[in-house]
Amino acid sequence: MQKFITYKNAKIHFSSTGKGSAIVLLHGFLEDISMWKNIVPILSKKHRVITIDLLGHGKTKNIGYVHTMQDHAKMVHAILQHLQLRRYFLIGHSMGGYIALAYAKLYPKTIKGVCLHNSTFHADDDELKQLRIRANKMAQTNFKQLVQMSFTNLFSEKSRSLFKKELKEALQIALKTPLQAYIASQEGMRIREDSEQFFKNALFKKTIIIGKKDSVVKVDKLVEFGKKHQIKTYLFSNGHMSHIKNKNELIIALQEFVASTTL
Repeated sequence: MQKFITYKNAKIHFSSTGKGSAIVLLHGFLEDISMWKNIVPILSKKHRVITIDLLGHGKTKNIGYVHTMQDHAKMVHAILQHLQLRRYFLIGHSMGGYIALAYAKLYPKTIKGVCLHNSTFHADDDELKQLRIRANKMAQTNFKQLVQMSFTNLFSEKSRSLFKKELKEALQIALKTPLQAYIASQEGMRIREDSEQFFKNALFKKTIIIGKKDSVVKVDKLVEFGKKHQIKTYLFSNGHMSHIKNKNELIIALQEFVASTTL
């Protein structure tokens, strides 16, 4: 069921489906809760699944000129408090993974597990920070062109043909994101802190899901990290949009992640 709360004078959109132990799904940059449409019906058979439109995305309004990962996390916490939930799994796609880590740092006692879904604990390197600065400047004059280019680059030429409908739908959602929200979250991602040590030492359940062709994260380093620290790591055949290009494998991985745990 889709609902709203008011947070810092802004309407926040979320949904809650099913019963059982809680799972919180956090979408990525320029996405909204619809990215989970094939996953919620399956996970909600045994769990209560909460999806949230993050700040400035979907039907949720902006609250400022910069949306730090902590800003997003505090908004998510307001919803989970409203729902009177005490402990839960967090699954975050791309930027949603950065927010999940920020959330786990702020509210460690609430976390059963964190799944980084095509995401990373690494902070931006200097090159990526500069790319975000340039993107924010470009967005002010060529927003539509920039978003189209960014999304198209997440799909190989073959994938653009195989997933033409899904790419079109994702792009339409991205283009609905307000310019201010684009800039606010880009800046928030640029200034986020590195969370490698935190993730390594955290006692909650951990899973990493990545694609071999993912150009957004450092695939080899994440695979090596997972092996070294005995963290369950899934390496899918495609790229950054596993919920589209590796949908069935992703669903199995997420079901395994939220399976019974002693934590």
